[in-house]
Amino acid sequence: MATATTATGLEVFTTVIDKVYETGKKATDELKASIQIVFDEVLPN
Repeated sequence: MATATTATGLEVFTTVIDKVYETGKKATDELKASIQIVFDEVLPN
């Protein structure tokens, strides 16, 4: 687990998952269709 803060006040938190993942697996079309990705119109500089 780690945290960091930038000079502008952005705070970041992360967790490391200690697990072995199987390679070569692909997301199904059904899963891809169900995921909602939201993009911001304005990004901070």
